[in-house]
Amino acid sequence: MPGESDYFVVRTKALPEVLKKVVEVKRLLESEKGISVAEATERAGISRSSFYKYKEDIFPFYDNSKGKTVTLVIQMIDELGFLSKICSKISEYKANILTIHQSIPVNGIATLTISIDVLAGTADISSMIKEIESMNNIQYVKILAQESTPG
Repeated sequence: MPGESDYFVVRTKALPEVLKKVVEVKRLLESEKGISVAEATERAGISRSSFYKYKEDIFPFYDNSKGKTVTLVIQMIDELGFLSKICSKISEYKANILTIHQSIPVNGIATLTISIDVLAGTADISSMIKEIESMNNIQYVKILAQESTPG
């Protein structure tokens, strides 16, 4: 299809089980010294051929986010000081906030668009997003874009 993207951001729950297992094999290979592909695939419960078929096509979001600008859309219940809590959470992860735009709340709901520079020292962005999603007053967090940082 013309104009179709080569890359997508997909939540784990939408992935087929085989792709989750490929990520698990990659994690095992990185974290356990001396483990073979055969051992890792057996422990994860997939064949080596499935691993080799997909290993270059799937990786956790954070593996590819360093040196990027990640733009999030956050819908939240408007509450005094809540934007500050979100900014503090981003600061905890040592990400640099580049832009913030918050809509005027309608029926007590505000939409926040925030662009974050993911630096070499930034902690796992996936965990940061999960923590923001679990905060009181957050209705949803969506990844709008991930781009190479200019420079």
